[in-house]
Amino acid sequence: MAAAADHVFDPWDPAFVADPYPAYAELRARGRVIRYEPSDQWLVPHHADVSALLRDRRLGRTYLHRFTHEEFGRTPPPPEHEPFHTLNDHGMLDLEPPDHTRIRRLVAKAFTPRTVERLVPYVHGLANELVAALVEQGGGDLLTDVAEPLPVAVIAELLGIPAADRPLLRPWSADICGMYELNPSEEAAARAVRASVEFSGYLRELIAARRAEPGEDLVSALIAAHDEGDRLTEQELVSTVVLLLNAGHEATVNATVNGWYALFRNPGQLAALRADHSLVPSAVEELLRHDTPLQLFERWVLDDIEIGGTTIPRGAEVALLFGSANHDPAVFADPGRLDLARADNPHISFGAGVHYCVGAPLARIELAASLTALLERAPTLALAAEPERRPNFVMRGLRGLRVELR
Repeated sequence: MAAAADHVFDPWDPAFVADPYPAYAELRARGRVIRYEPSDQWLVPHHADVSALLRDRRLGRTYLHRFTHEEFGRTPPPPEHEPFHTLNDHGMLDLEPPDHTRIRRLVAKAFTPRTVERLVPYVHGLANELVAALVEQGGGDLLTDVAEPLPVAVIAELLGIPAADRPLLRPWSADICGMYELNPSEEAAARAVRASVEFSGYLRELIAARRAEPGEDLVSALIAAHDEGDRLTEQELVSTVVLLLNAGHEATVNATVNGWYALFRNPGQLAALRADHSLVPSAVEELLRHDTPLQLFERWVLDDIEIGGTTIPRGAEVALLFGSANHDPAVFADPGRLDLARADNPHISFGAGVHYCVGAPLARIELAASLTALLERAPTLALAAEPERRPNFVMRGLRGLRVELR
């Protein structure tokens, strides 16, 4: 019989959310798959299993390409949630081949190494501007002053979102992402539905404008592909742009503040990084591993699978615990220790398999740019107040990170 996760895994407990890593160690000790009744899921805490299941085609982000809700033994979502599900279910993250393959192929054209490389001067220039402003005012909130505006501006620039409209993006994104938490409340669902309606309406107007007057941006490129018969529906276009905007900044924002909070709590590692900026590339990977911005990734079981002697039946849902996998001592030596020079670092913060993060190269550039700018321009940066952690478990981040120059 599989172990249960009762009294160990509690994503609604502020103490657990503040530091889930000791609980993950206990989950790994309990077994390879653990039943969790409150969310009706099977938790998978080991790196080897998480990595393998991300690549296993017996699991899917959706089941609707093969089954109806009823055939799969699931209750359809409430009708009042329909705007969110229409938006979410047509984005490539929640599609499976062949639809996923078709859309990802189009999007991948925007993330070629050459395209990403062309953005490097813009990313570094903006990072330096934001940090210079932070330094000039003697400190501030690293979240709102640097961590948010950098990736939001970069993905908006790539997609061709006018600068005046960019403040709309983060609130819409935050409300939509609230639905990715475990058992979201009705209030969270209502906010996600409202944001889905507003975001979709905004993008339909933007798409109409770009269709009339194309630009040198990704939205225009996707419209051109659609008009040339590459089978991209208007809803797929809207959903893809929303996904790129949300995924294009949400994890990067959280990785930035989680990372700096970890650095402030590990002054020896921060001192080593300040003394040797060549550590930045490995530091980015270690900060992504050490306090993972996406803690959990859900997959549906499309065909029975066996994990560690336990059969998980078709129709079940597995919760792949990225945060636990990234702290698995079977893969990472002394996983609880922040080691910015860690050489062997196969973290799975960007996922794996067909849903591997298409924007990972750009995210790495953004994280390295802001880290470098802060190291160079704010060498005396220090924590000004203990931060408050967001109550979210799946999307792990802080409400803010007050810093000062000493």
